[in-house]
Amino acid sequence: MLESARVDRWTWAVRLYKTRSLAAAACESGHVTVNGATVKPSAKVRVGDRVEARVGQWHRVVEAVQVIDTRVSAARAADCVIDRSPPPPEREQPLGVPTRERGSGRPTKRDRRVLDQLRGENDKFAQETPTAALRAERDQR
Repeated sequence: MLESARVDRWTWAVRLYKTRSLAAAACESGHVTVNGATVKPSAKVRVGDRVEARVGQWHRVVEAVQVIDTRVSAARAADCVIDRSPPPPEREQPLGVPTRERGSGRPTKRDRRVLDQLRGENDKFAQETPTAALRAERDQR
């Protein structure tokens, strides 16, 4: 059993990052801290250290139980850490897709506008065109 390992190798070995180069880049960017201090990729991780890493949009907080420096199976990697991460934020459920009755035919222009509004899509014709701006200016005179 190792006494210490590089933080980039350890975060890669316990599967916080998919590749070692991603782990090293995260350390260099300041996304990894050990015991509250931002570290370089060559910093050492020891048993009992608290490692915080930002992985994508998720903030991971783990405690080192065992130090390893080679990638191992997921089950073995899970035994090397205690995960103290806060639960991820709940995702917003997407609205259901509006449906039309079968056989009701092609949607009318009004139906399409209502569907676009429900989907939250911008109406491409609602934007003011240069011609409309000139007409509005002319009408104000």
